[in-house]
This record gives sequence, C-alpha cells and structure tokens, in this order.
Amino acid sequence: MANWKMSDALSFDDVLLEPRYSDIKSRKETNLSVELGGNEVAGLPIVTAPMDTIVSVDMAVAVAKAGGLPIFHRYNTIKQQAEMLALAKRKTHGVPIIGAAIGITGDYFERAKSLSQYRVDLLCLDVAHGHHKLMEEAIKRIKDEWGDQIHLMAGNVATLEGFNDLADWGADSIRCGIGGGSICSTRIQTGHGVPTFQTILDISQTDRKALIVADGGIKNSGDIVKSLAAGADLAMVGSLLAGTDQTPSEKVKVDGKVYKAYRGMASKEAQKDWRGKVSSIEGVASMVPYKGSVENVLSELEVGIRSGLSYSGARNISELQARAIFIKQTSAGQVESSTHIKRVA
Repeated sequence: MANWKMSDALSFDDVLLEPRYSDIKSRKETNLSVELGGNEVAGLPIVTAPMDTIVSVDMAVAVAKAGGLPIFHRYNTIKQQAEMLALAKRKTHGVPIIGAAIGITGDYFERAKSLSQYRVDLLCLDVAHGHHKLMEEAIKRIKDEWGDQIHLMAGNVATLEGFNDLADWGADSIRCGIGGGSICSTRIQTGHGVPTFQTILDISQTDRKALIVADGGIKNSGDIVKSLAAGADLAMVGSLLAGTDQTPSEKVKVDGKVYKAYRGMASKEAQKDWRGKVSSIEGVASMVPYKGSVENVLSELEVGIRSGLSYSGARNISELQARAIFIKQTSAGQVESSTHIKRVA
C-alpha cells in the first residue's frame, strides 16, 4: 500500500511574509552576498538555469558582472562549451564566478576535464532526478579528482533525504525542486514532484553544510525573497531571464509583437536538436515576449530582493531567515496580492 502524507504542500503563491519592524533607512544597506566556499563569493543570489535558450556568452558576462552565477548548458560539444567558458572568462577578466553543466553519464568526466583546463569555477551535475545511484558515483568521481578546487553543484532533489544524501556524497550546493519550472512538464508526465516552496521549507531542516539552491516555479523577485526566507541560499531562474537581448535565440515578430524562443531541455524540440532523437518528453517549447536587456531585468530583481530584506528588517540573507514569519493566504488573498485593477483597453 502506498504511503500518504496528509500535510499541505505549499507553493510560493500560498504564502506571504509578514512585514517586520525595520531600522533600515535604505535598501542599499542590505547585503545579498553568498559565500560559496573558499574565497568565492556571489554578490547576487541568482543562478542561471543551464538552458540553451537562456545562457549565451553575453548572458554569462552580464549575469557575472551583476554578481550572479551563470552556468553554461551541456548540450553542445565539449569543445564548444569550453570555448564559450573561455570567452566569458576573457570578457570578465577571470574575476567573477562562471560555471558549466555536465551530466552524470557518457562524456561527463571528459567534459569536466576540459572545463577544468579553462579554470571553470563551478561544475553543475545537471539531471532531472538527482537522488540516484549514478549521481552518487558521479559526485564521488568528480570530488576524488578535484576535491575542493572546483565548487560542485548537483541536483535536482525534492526531499530532505535526497538533499542529505547528495551532501554526504560530496556536493557543495544542491538544486532543490522538481517539476516546478514554467516550461517543465515532469509532474504532468510522471506524477512526481513537490511544490518548490515546500521543498525548500522541508530541506531547510538539514544539518548538512551544502548550499540550498531553489529551482523551479520562481516567477518574480517576491518568490526569490520567499525562497531565501524559507532557507535557500541561491535561486536558479530561467523564465525571468528569457526573452532578453542576451538570450541566444532570434527575435520573432507575431501580429506586431516581438518574441523570443524559450524551451525546456527535455522538450521534444530541444531533444531533436541536440540528440537527434526524442525519448521521455518532460518539457515544452514556447515563445516569450521580448524584454530588452537582461541588465535591466537583473537590476529590477536586485531592487526587489533588497526591498524584500528591508521589509523584514534584515540586512542580509541570514537575518532574513532568522526574522521571517510566513502566513498562509486564501485564494481570495492571492487575488488581492496580485495587481487586480480593471484596465481600460
């Protein structure tokens, strides 16, 4: 007989943070930096999803210069990925942190070796279901080879048990969330997943030192603030950056409006392009409205996150987590929380 958990599984829209007393006079007083280990520090708690319609060299440079963590996707050749990393490193003078994704089977170790020669700062073991024997083997092999020389991110997981296992195997940071992405269909196709906010709440109870990376379902800066307050150290985003100038796809005009492509890496279209065949489809391809420069998007996200900290009277992410008080809102509250004025056409 199947096991059954009767407790609610909360999403970002189900909760709000109560405003707290604050003596912060300006949002500029807040500090958004995150220590990754060693001397590495991220100045903005935002990580790019390693997707082919998100991360280009220009995107990596813009995100790195803003203090975030860009991660190149793993669906091109080893040489192409290494060349993109090298070019981004040159354009940022090798100072910011830049990462690259690898898998856990096939050429993943050769890919890691190539990236290490170009001084990659972070390797991301990138699979949909990371609580797996193959993930254990890959983490241990990478750590045996490079130890603490390269920050190792792994995932995805959706449970405290999964997080603790990946941390025990050697992961430095862990992507937490399954099936919550805007172009992900894992929950529809497989029936598996946990709302990302609930995942972060559950995993925040860990006693392991690995960083928590909220991944999936993040629609705005408010969701980033909620994920950080719930226990995350970083937030991985895809759709928030989609449609910007720095994404690799071309602009397309439809009925007078401009769009750019955005797709999941498990979509039929992405699998055909990169693998030449289609296996399990757990994503979709779409078009999103053109947004202009990602620098403006990142600036708006940073302002929103800093404001979120100030509303809780917190000067940094640790203080936010200590001071945060969550409330559950009704469906009527969710409507009230969104902009709901009737607009005149």
